Amino acid sequence: MIRKLIGRVLGLKKRHGGGRVVIPIKRHGIRREQLPSFALKVTDRLQEAGFEAFVVGGAVRDLLLGKVPKDFDVATNATPEEVNKLFRRSRIIGRRFRLVHVLFGEEVVEVSTFRGGGEAMTDDSGRIIRDNAWGSQEDDAKRRDFTVNALFYDPSREEIIDYHGGVADIEKKRLVMIGPPAQRYREDPVRMLRAVRLAAKLGLTIDPVTRRPIREHADLLANVPASRLFDEMLKLLFSGQSWACLCQLREDNLHHGFFPLLDKMFEAPSGATFLRMALENTDARVRADKPVSAGYVFAALLWLEVLDNWARRKTAGEKPMPALFSAIDEVEAVQEEKLAIPRRYGTAMKEIWMLQPRFEQRSGAKPFKLLEHPRFRAGYDFLCLRAGAGEIEQELADWWTRFQDVSGAEREAMLLRPAAGEGTQKRRRRRSSAGRQTAASE
Repeated sequence: MIRKLIGRVLGLKKRHGGGRVVIPIKRHGIRREQLPSFALKVTDRLQEAGFEAFVVGGAVRDLLLGKVPKDFDVATNATPEEVNKLFRRSRIIGRRFRLVHVLFGEEVVEVSTFRGGGEAMTDDSGRIIRDNAWGSQEDDAKRRDFTVNALFYDPSREEIIDYHGGVADIEKKRLVMIGPPAQRYREDPVRMLRAVRLAAKLGLTIDPVTRRPIREHADLLANVPASRLFDEMLKLLFSGQSWACLCQLREDNLHHGFFPLLDKMFEAPSGATFLRMALENTDARVRADKPVSAGYVFAALLWLEVLDNWARRKTAGEKPMPALFSAIDEVEAVQEEKLAIPRRYGTAMKEIWMLQPRFEQRSGAKPFKLLEHPRFRAGYDFLCLRAGAGEIEQELADWWTRFQDVSGAEREAMLLRPAAGEGTQKRRRRRSSAGRQTAASE
């Protein structure tokens, strides 16, 4: 009786028994028109073909929080093969989880079949390595990670289907795991990273029961493929709350599984300041929807380790540039043991580092050549970051700020005079072939 009364007050309807709660639009406020046309085309076509189809997960969660979703995923009772037949521009992907990507120009809608409640294939640690057993919507909701991600929106009825109280948890600003947290972390250790990221990004508090097992299960991340760890790391760094995420990772001891150098960054005299400035700048750009560079962010994350290694090598008598190259190689090798940075990001990261000594050269033609370098802007921004953290003199960053903005004549006037003896040694002039013949005949 009490449950019915609460349901009437909240505007909830229960159908088909079980834990299924149907939340009408008068309570949740999400209208069909708020969804992009490409997402609606997918759900409409599936429903017209006789299948169930719902926008699911993060898109529903973000709409309830008043945020603009970046992705719109769809869940259905149609199999991947049945979905693939309905959409000409689609493809089946994945082995661990088989999905269908439906393409609309540059937009991609990811369509998943309801997961079943049967036993998934796991490894010795309990991590799910294959899960392609199909089931009902209720089964699918149970298999999802957090209650706020287990929400299904039906665009045709404008209703939300909620099995685990996800709408209430959103209203209470809390992140709650579905099922026993320790077991769910063993099934997929990446859920621990996801908990940290979602809580920081969405302004949610991790439920104490959900958070408690994280520290003792942190070592499970060592069993996760490097590609999945890197994908989650990118999401974390570009969440718009990367500094808060890294602090939480360190507090829960999660960083050792993929970023072992983080402790040294925090413990160095200027390390935390340097890292915080870099990440807060990135967060601001993400929130302003400005472009960001993964190479730049990883350059910041690992720079102090490179700097320390470089200094030791120069003290030992190595020449500056070879010492820098060796320091970069060593730091990269240490990081790759846990998380290999893909080449396209690693190349940008190393180029930013290798440009830093060149900013010290402010005489002759070298400054002009540096301005033409493809990575000049990223290298200059990194230089300013170093100056802001007190690693180098602010005067050097200010000089380059002015040098790139003034005219050609003013640039010439700004150039520093070479130190005594520098650049004065003349190159030996080679004789022409005619000259050599003349000398030989004499």
